[in-house]
Amino acid sequence: MKLVLSRKGFDSGYGGMPSPILPDGRLLPLPIPASHDRNTLAEITLPGLDIGQLLADLSQGSHSPATLIHLDPDLDRDPASRLPEWRPALGQSGNAQSHLRDMGVGEGDVFIFFGWFRRTEYKSGSWRYDRGAPNLHVMFGWLEVAAVLPIVTERERCIARFPWIANHPHVANADHYTDPRNTLYLAATQSRFNPLAPYGGGRFARYHDQLQLTRPGSTRSVWSLPSWFMPMEGQAPLSYHPKSSRWNQEGDCVTLRSAAKGQEFVLDGAAYPPLEDWVADLIRGHA
Repeated sequence: MKLVLSRKGFDSGYGGMPSPILPDGRLLPLPIPASHDRNTLAEITLPGLDIGQLLADLSQGSHSPATLIHLDPDLDRDPASRLPEWRPALGQSGNAQSHLRDMGVGEGDVFIFFGWFRRTEYKSGSWRYDRGAPNLHVMFGWLEVAAVLPIVTERERCIARFPWIANHPHVANADHYTDPRNTLYLAATQSRFNPLAPYGGGRFARYHDQLQLTRPGSTRSVWSLPSWFMPMEGQAPLSYHPKSSRWNQEGDCVTLRSAAKGQEFVLDGAAYPPLEDWVADLIRGHA
């Protein structure tokens, strides 16, 4: 099994602010703005939350429920907008897809999605980021790959086989997503790691220390990982991280200065036997 640590959601270049960790610990990953797509932030909902006020307060008016977004990965679309037989899916294209292809990512592999988060608080009738809370990279969801679809080169065949993909942004907006590398990764209908999960993909609902990549007390791109992530001689490291200067063993953990560029970081479990159990623990514990 290969693991893909996949960077998604609002960042400093797209969105300009962290996704919120709500006071009760719920995670609200915000997909990046995209004027060429049809979905909006109004579709990102949580029970009991006024998304309009949250967005207006945290962004100081830069975002609203009308903000157009790239709803990808599509992990928990509103049931009212799902086509029959819908399940979670991820689209990828361009150089990022070339990297996934070159690394051999396919059926049976697992994406773990992470993004920029920060704790929030609601005081005196308005939302704000907790002034003492750090900026963090936090894992917020996963997808167990069951099928890989070449959307541009075999569009008609893919839609005939899986009609529900028609409203995924990488399929719905054919005039924009024209790169022949445009690819859709479909989740399994059942999770191999968590029998209680409705699909082989979804969101991690609430923040937990186990979901935090950022090393406590460090900037968000400095991560603390289990010690077995440390590449040894003859082992290919997490992709985009070949330099030994990025890695530092610290007792039972390893510190990684993660790459600022790149969306998809791949680790091959063939060289890292503890990987599958680590992924299973994440999905069983937080899905």
